[in-house]
Amino acid sequence: MKQLILTAMMLMGTAGALHAEEEDCYVRMSDWLPRSAILQLAADNAWDIYRIKTDDGCYQIRAIDAQGRPIEVTLNPATLEVLNLEFEALDVNDDGREGGHEDGEDDD
Repeated sequence: MKQLILTAMMLMGTAGALHAEEEDCYVRMSDWLPRSAILQLAADNAWDIYRIKTDDGCYQIRAIDAQGRPIEVTLNPATLEVLNLEFEALDVNDDGREGGHEDGEDDD
């Protein structure tokens, strides 16, 4: 019986931790930092932002980092803690050039 109770308690603790992770960005709007704070964070990290949006209660930004790589960053809106940072794939042709046409054609 003790083993069953201990197992149930461990499972409840794990489920609670998983549930808490899902709620990281459920912050009252009155506690959100303004977009100007995101711009300052980006400047401090040498990120060139080209999009700011909200997704699942979090700030999500798309930017170019200091090394020229496209990134997507998810931020806690109350603290601007980086919750997730992903490097996005570059559009590179077979010949190693970014974007454009392989045959040197111009866009009309």
